[in-house]
Amino acid sequence: MKREIKSKIGMKMLGVAAFIATILVSSSCNKDFVNKLPDSFKNDTLGVSDGSRRVLYLILDGVKGSVVESLGPKNISLITKRSMYSYDGLADFQRNNLTDAGAWTTMLTGVDYTKHQVQADDFSGFDNQKTPTIFSRLKVEKNNLRTVSFASATGLNNALAKDATEKKDLTNDAAVKDAVISELSTQDPSLLVAQFKGAKEAAGSDYSENNAAYTAAIGKLDDYIGEIMTALQARKTYNGENWLVIIASNKGGGVSGGEPGSNIYDDESRNTFVSFYNPKFTAANYAKPNVEALPYAGVGPRFASNNGSTNGLANLNSNTSIGNFGVSGAYTLMFKIRNDDDGDYYPMFVGKRNPGSTDVGPAGWSFLMGGGEFQVDWTGSPRPGGGINHADGVWHTMGFTIYHSGNSRRLNLFSDGVLRSTSDITNRNADNNFPLRIGTDARFNTNILVKDLVILNTALSDDEMIKYMRKEFGSDNPYFENAIGFWPGNESSGNKMYDHSGKGNHFDFSSTIQFANFMDISPNISPNISQSAFVAVPNNVDIPVMIYNWMNISVPKTWGLMGKFYNPTINLPKD
Repeated sequence: MKREIKSKIGMKMLGVAAFIATILVSSSCNKDFVNKLPDSFKNDTLGVSDGSRRVLYLILDGVKGSVVESLGPKNISLITKRSMYSYDGLADFQRNNLTDAGAWTTMLTGVDYTKHQVQADDFSGFDNQKTPTIFSRLKVEKNNLRTVSFASATGLNNALAKDATEKKDLTNDAAVKDAVISELSTQDPSLLVAQFKGAKEAAGSDYSENNAAYTAAIGKLDDYIGEIMTALQARKTYNGENWLVIIASNKGGGVSGGEPGSNIYDDESRNTFVSFYNPKFTAANYAKPNVEALPYAGVGPRFASNNGSTNGLANLNSNTSIGNFGVSGAYTLMFKIRNDDDGDYYPMFVGKRNPGSTDVGPAGWSFLMGGGEFQVDWTGSPRPGGGINHADGVWHTMGFTIYHSGNSRRLNLFSDGVLRSTSDITNRNADNNFPLRIGTDARFNTNILVKDLVILNTALSDDEMIKYMRKEFGSDNPYFENAIGFWPGNESSGNKMYDHSGKGNHFDFSSTIQFANFMDISPNISPNISQSAFVAVPNNVDIPVMIYNWMNISVPKTWGLMGKFYNPTINLPKD
């Protein structure tokens, strides 16, 4: 019989629910903690030697996790059978520009660029007093330890390994491998760090499995790892020692990028392979969550009317000029809507017109329902249709752009990321003194949620409209400064729907407004991806936290580390 110490996080992400649960239990950044493993835990059960905690840390430049998974190198595959590991690891869960120097600094300090300030190859901006490396902290915390750094990259040792007991700059990966084997065979290291650059150099600009030189270089690194593991296990004192073997990419391949709100997992320069190995660990694969299946979740006002009573309206009484688009100029309007009732024919739900009339009349415009499909009325007929049946309880996106084309002024109508129609509105002035309104009056039956309403003083291109109407608008949108008004509709109480553009034009809710919580998966919306989605897998800032924990060093909050601890599942013989 064996005793198990269960992991704090699951072995595999299995859908949205498992992902959310995992985040709740594994986010232990910047918390004080003690080592979670028994002090007596060694590489075997003979009880010889001192069971001292030791770390072998192999840094592989430019090795993408997705390529490692595809290739399945022999020795790395064997190591994963006794590792916490990920092919979806991230060099950086922020959107910092990635460089080799910056990545190494993150891996050896436990903080990212926002703290260590390193991006340039010369490590300019780095201050070892403000963000000490693991070599420096171990020198203070346990000054009797032998710490070693072997590097094939110029400058790494001089900048980051000043406090190592021994450091060597070597000409190539083979020399680094030989130095590691010699150190393991003849010396007594407690921390041995080795950096390899061969895969990055072989890749050129192609970090894919189709690049034979790149995959061959990864294969060569795998051979080196096999030789190093053989040397480690051949140590005369190995049976009484307690080794954590870390293998991690410094970064993936290609140029880092990604606009705010984008999916970091799509940035291949951040894709890393990482594993934490010990012969007593049970395998745990940390896979990225399916961010495309994350729900659109939140709270917002419900605009409803039924049987002669209105339970929800919002009027922009503070500034009745908003929503007047005149006969010149370019504009964009877009919002998200969930219709929970097919309702009556032709009630408006967003617009600026006489609330006492079904027809828009000579002035005014509105989005209105029409037999399940919606329409837009711009000073009367024609009323172009939105092309979808939106009375289905699913979130949809709607909007229009107004722009000049030659001598004409046009309105393009969009829904769910599709251009549905284009209309000529030249000299059709829809201006009036009625307030911009969300919801309809008591004569109709409606039941809708409206959120993320924004009006811009510029016309997005068709491609931009299709792209941005899916997303949640906010300060990270490149057109945020163009917002005439922005009303997220995140209120859960009160009498105002607040303008987040900074202009201060708030909607007034009717006194009977109600609020609804929702958590829906919609094919029409790409909700903002919480940062928690990107710390669901090991990040390079986590590695120093793992090392300190392994070395029985509690991490105080004052260190300001940005990583978290992954508690392994281990099997021990029954006492």
